[in-house]
Amino acid sequence: MRTLDRLEKSRDFWVLLVILFAFFLLRLPSLFEPHWYGDEGIYQTIGTAIRKGALLYRDTWDNKPPLLYLVYAIFNGNQFFVRSASLVVGILSTIIFYLLSKKLFENSRLIPFLTTSFFSVMLGLPLIEGNIANAENFMMLPILISALLIFSYSLSPNRSFLIFSGLLLSLAFLFKIVAVFDMASFSLFVFFVLYKDIKRMALTLKSILPLLFWFSLPIIAVSIFFLFRNAFFYFYQATFTQMVGYVGYGNQFLIPQGLLYAKLILLSFLAVFLFRSRKKIEKNYIFILLWLAFSLFNALFAQRPYTHYLLVLLPSFSLFLGTVFDNKFKKINIFIFIIILFIVIKNFNLYTKTRYYYQNFLAFAVNKKDVSSYYAFFDRNTPTDYQIAQFINMKANPKDSIFIWGNNAQVYKLTNKLPPGRFTVLYHMTSNSKTLEETRRDLNKAKPAYIIVTNTINQLPYDLSLYTPRIAIASTIIYEKTFK
Repeated sequence: MRTLDRLEKSRDFWVLLVILFAFFLLRLPSLFEPHWYGDEGIYQTIGTAIRKGALLYRDTWDNKPPLLYLVYAIFNGNQFFVRSASLVVGILSTIIFYLLSKKLFENSRLIPFLTTSFFSVMLGLPLIEGNIANAENFMMLPILISALLIFSYSLSPNRSFLIFSGLLLSLAFLFKIVAVFDMASFSLFVFFVLYKDIKRMALTLKSILPLLFWFSLPIIAVSIFFLFRNAFFYFYQATFTQMVGYVGYGNQFLIPQGLLYAKLILLSFLAVFLFRSRKKIEKNYIFILLWLAFSLFNALFAQRPYTHYLLVLLPSFSLFLGTVFDNKFKKINIFIFIIILFIVIKNFNLYTKTRYYYQNFLAFAVNKKDVSSYYAFFDRNTPTDYQIAQFINMKANPKDSIFIWGNNAQVYKLTNKLPPGRFTVLYHMTSNSKTLEETRRDLNKAKPAYIIVTNTINQLPYDLSLYTPRIAIASTIIYEKTFK
């Protein structure tokens, strides 16, 4: 009761409650979106396959660490429940962010509210795809808790802070490996705080070992799991090997990975500058700048324009906004803030229909917009996907399998079917000659009742002599097996 009384009298509590309620309202429409986002379709299909006994990577495949698929498996790929979980994680992330901001800007009552408001609005809006249940949404909470623990350690060294921080960062890594950059920035910050002189270097590094050890432990445990299930090669290939080619494509500059090397050199120079200036600059400013630099490197790591990559930059960028009002280097901070905004706008595709997104939802909610128009707002192919699913659900038997030659894995979820092999989408099947041949073998073995060709640019390279065209829906052709 005393706790409740204190909360009722706390101005911080009521302002934070308003921020959280606003975040909830901004995210609410995301719970009622149709199945339209391609990556979510993959996660849904894989999550459903895992629930039905498939082993990740060996039996059903995508190129991320396992925890995101585990989340989708827990909810059996149900989009409403997964996005509800993402909303809850977003609320918890906002609370932790506020506590972190309050600790970093302890001399100001206003700045934590400003930074938290900015953070929650940007996370709530679809502007940087906070509405989509991607890995970035789920990894944000453990990273923020870790940040709070790491900065708390700098104020009052406690070994348990490093242990729990390492575990949390490892969980984030198992959602998406780019969390390693948060790990790197936090480790460097701890090193900056502990370092005294070169003679005590070994002691300083020893003090950081708990962070590194507990970060490594869950990753090793997951690796051992797949090793004992005879799937380590698939796990390693999907989680690590595939990333090399993916990153290399966008970073080609003069030499392979040339642009990545250039970014790494700039990051190293900044880290050295902060290290040498650590006694002249406030501790909170060093923490924010170091995290911001690594987060920006993280967002630009693959040099791809995908909107949701900006979510990894959001926490540190929101905190940096606070330094514009608090730090003695205000002019420099404003300049840096503008430069980062320019980089973001130049390199990423922001969601341009944010205002219409809410208008679309409200119009549908009050019956001023029909279902097809509501679906088409998100993607013009979405109504077609639902028509395909409706046809399959009407014609196919429960035991009939289907195969989709396209990049709309969400149709598998809409029909409660699974693909005949590991791959759920066209760009995985066509990535090389081996994946094409593997898909051919899977088709010959499964002989699905229906083959759905939604991609007319990449012609289906497989024999359709046992199939006959059954129906055309927009540019999609559904083939039915002639003899069962």
